[in-house]
Amino acid sequence: MIFPETLKGEGPILETVTKIANDTFFGAIEVSWIKAPEVRLEVAKILEQAHMDIVYCGGPPILVQGLNLNALDSTTRRKAVDSVKKLVDEAYALNAKILVVCSGPNPAGDKRREAKGLLVESLKEVCRYAEEKTGDYTLLVSLENFDIEQDKKLLIGPTDEAAEVAKAVKREYRNFGLTVDLSHLPLLKETPEKAISAAGNYLEHAHVGNCVMKDKSSALYGDMHPRFGVKGGENDVKELTAFLVALKDNGYFSRKTATSLPVVSFEVKPSAGEASEAVIAGSKRVFLDAWAKM
Repeated sequence: MIFPETLKGEGPILETVTKIANDTFFGAIEVSWIKAPEVRLEVAKILEQAHMDIVYCGGPPILVQGLNLNALDSTTRRKAVDSVKKLVDEAYALNAKILVVCSGPNPAGDKRREAKGLLVESLKEVCRYAEEKTGDYTLLVSLENFDIEQDKKLLIGPTDEAAEVAKAVKREYRNFGLTVDLSHLPLLKETPEKAISAAGNYLEHAHVGNCVMKDKSSALYGDMHPRFGVKGGENDVKELTAFLVALKDNGYFSRKTATSLPVVSFEVKPSAGEASEAVIAGSKRVFLDAWAKM
């Protein structure tokens, strides 16, 4: 997200990955699809040398390609499941320990229950596939919840509903959990305390970022992940502090996770006229301020 020129799986991926790998502030890195196998191989080599934990964010390929794991049409859902299985393969190729996925579009009210059931079945199949590919470790599949009515308008959704999905999937597969994103919480009308409490022990990964939701005329309105403290934004040091405190109270920082340590990923995107490097530096300052205030 910090280098949006790579969001479609192309562009200066090696160069931007190297920038993060060379920065000792970060113990983990979140990457997404890399269309060229040879580039994927080079990225894996760089990150192994850098001794970093790797999270594979499946959101960009899922959203860009319009994949729907809860599609009512069986052909559409089959395409989505098969495509996400390919993301599992890519995640393993990069030595990523977590694959973050999302639900499909939120259907009409009377179809939501059916869609949730289909999502659970899709996620079970993806988890089973990840188990079958197990080598030195088993990839963990983590469902990230999004807004249901402002921007992405996905099925999941409120964090308590995400927890219901997690409960259903984990009855059969241990390699499943939830990703909660601070930037989505204002859009869901949830506080950090409410969301983290609802996620409970299913929480396996966290995103932190910002959003704009009061000004619908803003170019940053919705789920655009602007930098912390942006004009009209919802999250800055105070909100990040509350989120980190909620994570601590949840026991997240002392929990054994798929990664070597529990990961908190920045998901911030430079707006028009902003530099990625400046936004990275600003994000670090906000994080350090919030951590000091915990």
